[in-house]
Amino acid sequence: MSKRQQFSPAAANDPASTATADERKKSRRTQTTALSLDHDILCMIFAFLDMFELVRCTLVCKTWNAVIESLSLREFHRRKLMGSSEFPKKPLRVIFAEMAMEQHRLALQDGSFHVDQWKGHSTRVAQCRMKMGTVATGVGDKVIRLWSVNSYRCIEEYSVPAMLPLVDFDFDESKIVGLIGSRLCIWRRNGKRSIFSSPEGAVVKGSCMRYFDPEAMVGYDDGAIRVFDMYSRSCSQIIRMHSAPVTCLCVSEDQLILSGSTSGSITISDPYSVQQVTTLRSSDGRGIRTLCLNPSSQLLFAGSAVGYTYCWDLRTRKQLWGKRVSPNVIYSVQHMRGDRSTLAVGGIDGILRFVNQNDGTIVSSCIMEDKLISSPSGSFQRRKGRRLPDNYLNIDIIPTSARPSITCLAVGMKKVVTTHNSSDIRLWKFT
Repeated sequence: MSKRQQFSPAAANDPASTATADERKKSRRTQTTALSLDHDILCMIFAFLDMFELVRCTLVCKTWNAVIESLSLREFHRRKLMGSSEFPKKPLRVIFAEMAMEQHRLALQDGSFHVDQWKGHSTRVAQCRMKMGTVATGVGDKVIRLWSVNSYRCIEEYSVPAMLPLVDFDFDESKIVGLIGSRLCIWRRNGKRSIFSSPEGAVVKGSCMRYFDPEAMVGYDDGAIRVFDMYSRSCSQIIRMHSAPVTCLCVSEDQLILSGSTSGSITISDPYSVQQVTTLRSSDGRGIRTLCLNPSSQLLFAGSAVGYTYCWDLRTRKQLWGKRVSPNVIYSVQHMRGDRSTLAVGGIDGILRFVNQNDGTIVSSCIMEDKLISSPSGSFQRRKGRRLPDNYLNIDIIPTSARPSITCLAVGMKKVVTTHNSSDIRLWKFT
C-alpha cells in the first residue's frame, strides 16, 4: 500500500476509523491551542521545565523558540541553575550546547554503558562513519551500507564496481564519495553512480580520501595528494607532500590539507597559495596511521604505529603533548564535533579508550563483556560493557572476543560505533 492511503467509503462508517479520525482532530485542536497561547502564559509554563525539556520545546515552532530565547526567560534559568545573577550573559543555545557537551563528557568518562552488536556484512567490514543519526560501513566486501542508529536496520546499500577494492569513503545527505583502487567514485543517493578515470592514466595505489565540496583530496603511495573537482571529474592539482606513502589525511574548514605518512611526519599544505608545505614532526619513525582535526579548538590529533597519540596546536604549529596510550598500533582517533574535552582512541589491542584532549591522559578504558543481556527479535545482541581499572596492565588475560581489534570508530552524542575487520558492527551506548 502506498504512503498516501486511498479513501474507502466503507471506512467512513467504521467505528474504529471514526474514533481514529476524532482523535486526530482532537490532537490538532490541542496543538493549535498550545501554539496560540499568549507569550506571558508560555513563559509561565516554560518556567516549570528543565533545560533539556526546553531544548525539545525550541524545536516545536518558531514562536516557541522565540519565547524560550527571550531575555527574561534566559535570566530566570541562569539564576535557577547557577544560583547567581552574575552568570555571564550568553545566548540560550550556547548554554544548551555547553550542557550537552558536559553530559556527553560525563557519559563517556564515567557513565554506565552497554554494547549493541549486529552482523552488518557477509564477510568483513573495516571502516565506519556516523552522521545525522546514520551509520555508514564499508571496506572489506563489495557494498557500502547505511544503517539507522536507532533500529540497526539497513536503510540504503550501494555496490562497489567489480575488480576494484573499496579503500576509503565518506558521505553526506546527498551522496557517498569513495576511493576504489586509485579512482574516485561518487554514488548519488538518488541512485546514480559515476567513476573517475585513474590519475594521469597511471596505476597509482590510493590509500586515503577526504572531500570538501566541490573538491576531493586523495592520498597515494607515491607521497602525493591529488585534488579532484567532483563535478568536472578532473584532477585539478597534484601536491607533493611526502617522500613516503601517504597513510591518512584530513581537511580543515579553510581547506588546508593535512596528511600523515609511513615516515612519521605530518605535512600541511594550502592548495590555493604559494606557501611552502609545513611539516609537523613526531618522534615515531614507524608511521602515522590516523589523523583527526578539531575545528572548534584548532587542535590536530594523530595516532601512530607504536601506540602513541599526539596533539598539535595548528595556530602555533607546536606539539602540545605526545602520550603512549596503547602498546600497539592505533588505527583510529575521533571526537564528536564541537567537543573539546574527550578523544576516543581505538587500535589493534581492541580496547576503547577515552583520552583528555588537553593533556593526553587516559580517563577511561572500556571493553565488551561476553555476558549477553538480550537479543531483541534476533536483529542484534546487547551485551554489558565494563570499564577497566586505571593503569590496567594485564590486557593479555582479557579474552580476544571481548576486545577484537578496532579498525575504525566514529563518535556521536553519548555513543561510539566501531568496526573490527569482521562481519560485526558494534554501537557503544553510554548513559
